[in-house]
Order: sequence, then C-alpha cells, then structure tokens
Amino acid sequence: MPRSSHADWEAGRDRPDPIALLEEQATSRVPDLVPIRYGRMAASPFAFYWEWDVKRLAASVAVAGRDLALPRKRRRRTTLATVRSYRETMHALAPMGNLEVWYARVEADELVDRLRSEAPKKLVRRFERQAGHARRKDSLRALDRLSEAVDGRRRIVNDPPLVVPVRELLGAAEAERLTAAVGTIVGRYGASLRPDVRRLLSGYEIVDLARKVVGVGSVGTRAWIVLLMGRDGRDPLFLQAKEAQTSVLEPFVSRSSFRNHGRRVVEGQRLLQPASDVLLGWTRAAEVDARERDYYIRQLWDWKVSADIYALDADQLELYGRLCGATLARGHARSGDRIAIDAYLGSGKSFDEAVADFAETYADQNERDHAALLEAIASGRVQAEPGI
Repeated sequence: MPRSSHADWEAGRDRPDPIALLEEQATSRVPDLVPIRYGRMAASPFAFYWEWDVKRLAASVAVAGRDLALPRKRRRRTTLATVRSYRETMHALAPMGNLEVWYARVEADELVDRLRSEAPKKLVRRFERQAGHARRKDSLRALDRLSEAVDGRRRIVNDPPLVVPVRELLGAAEAERLTAAVGTIVGRYGASLRPDVRRLLSGYEIVDLARKVVGVGSVGTRAWIVLLMGRDGRDPLFLQAKEAQTSVLEPFVSRSSFRNHGRRVVEGQRLLQPASDVLLGWTRAAEVDARERDYYIRQLWDWKVSADIYALDADQLELYGRLCGATLARGHARSGDRIAIDAYLGSGKSFDEAVADFAETYADQNERDHAALLEAIASGRVQAEPGI
C-alpha cells in the first residue's frame, strides 16, 4: 500500500461501541476493581488511550500534546519527530548483522552524553534524576516502601484499594491456603527460567502476599505482589504475578503459537527488549480460585521508571517521543524483517507526514471514545471510582 495512504482513517460502520468493548473485558476481571479502571481511564483522553505499534505510538504523542494544550503546529512537529526517529533508527539498523542488531541497545550514560550535546541543560538534569531514581528502584527499596516489621517478621503494608494483603482480603485459613497456592505457582514458574536463575530463586522463601492494582488498561486483571526473603531480613525479593488474558489483537489476526498467554507475553518481551528481567517467566495455575489462569511473573521493581507526561513541556515531550520511536524501531528490528521495513519506509518524509496526519485524525476519534466513557459514567451505565 502507498505510504501516503497511512494518513487516511475513518471509523467503519461495524466499529464496535467502545463502552461495549470495555464491558466485555470487565466480565473476566475482578468486579470490585473495574470501577477503578474506569476512573483512571476517565481522567483524560491520554489516560484513556493505550498503544502497541508505530501508528498508535504517533497517535499517543498527538493525544499527549492535546492534554498538554500544545498548539496544533507544535503537536505535529513532535509527532513528526517521533516517526522520523523510528524511520531513521530502522534505517541505521537495516544494514547491521544479526548479532549487531540483537545486542543493539542504548545505555543510560550514553544517552546522557548524547543529550548534553543537543538538549537544554534542564532536560539533561531531569533525565539524570530519572535515571538515578530508576537505579535505586529495586527490591530493597520496595521493602522499605511497601512493608513493615511486625513481631520480627516482614509483612506487606495494607494500602487499600491499591495494595491489600491476603490477611485483609480473606479469613486466616483462606489467606494461608492462598499463600500456599501462590507458593506453588512461584515454584512452578521456575521451570520457565534459566537453570542458574532457578537456583537463585530457590534461595528465597515466601513470607507475604498482597493483591495490587497496577496500570490503567490492566486494572481488574488478577495481579499479586509476593514478598520473599533470602539470606536475612535485608535480602528481599518482590515478585509481581500478573494474569495474562487473550491478546487484544487476537480477534483480528491468527491465534498465537503459544497456548499459554503468560508465555506469549514473556516471549514477546524477551524478543523485543535487549535487556529484560532475568526473573521474567510464566506459568498456568488453578490454585487461586479453582479456575485455570495464565500468569507472567517478574520482579516488581527492577530499575523500572516511566515518564510523567503531565510534567513535560513541549521540548521534553518531543525528546521523549524520539526516544520512544527509536526504542520501538530497535524492538521491531529484532522481531521483524528490518531490511523490508526500512525499504518500505524509504528515505523521504512521506511516511512521517502520513502517520502524523493519521495521529491527529485518530486523536479526534480517541476524544469521542473518551467522551463516550464519560457519558456512560454520568448515565450510570458503568460505575467509576476517580482519583485512585
């Protein structure tokens, strides 16, 4: 298809009602958490939106620009920079050998050096602070932030409705049964790890368990945080077990070759990310509520950090968009045919311009979908808990 055709988009007559889609998703989620999901999605058109490919990445930049009240020309400049970064990074990766592409990554220090030559000092300082924050975000810090010592033992702090330990969710006997069940799940998930990492995991013992609300789109799916202790009271490991449901893409493409959706998520992350969590793995379990579910498990905090979009100015959003575009290109180069993708994108601005047009058009649709959610909340069709 011509590159210019990417600019065109309009809702088809058979496009599903967005609220009906949300209601359909809610049927498989924890009922008392669904209003929190709606409340978070209702906060703004940007909170409502999520993405998974280059065109929707560009649309997310346009949506974010609107939330930041950027003028249309400035939004377009930012969106173009995002798509151009994707295209130029793919062009740089296309002639590389397979191993070169597999190991291609950008270290934080390397990125800071690059920023010093092309970005304002305030932007460099902000990134350095964020990188420093990420490096400190590990299980030991989580121990101090999320747990307390009671009678000489560590336990997860009750912070409803976002973090609720099993002792608060259930009676003593049921809480003990569930903790044992999750222990079985954690032990079984070790089979998806490398043998050396499995040996590392075997040195830890589960001491507490809590339900945790995470993200926006995933709110309502089963998510647990597990506190394990190793050698002593300052040797913690926090794991997060998240339910993996059917991919949102499955109705439109063929089924995944992986029958375990947790494995689908993990294999995708391992393929796309040059440095993934060594404890990232998957399992299937029926012990929690007698219904078989797929889970993927990872460290809760492992030098992870995300940008606060609402704290960015126009220049910072543009830089963030460029970083996201380049990162997505590296993931696609690892997982797809980088030579074919580069050849299709070309060296000119046709693809950039077309996708930037699409981004603004879809941002309009996103605002209509968000307005539909607000109307559904106002009419009582769905219940929302804002501000959580």
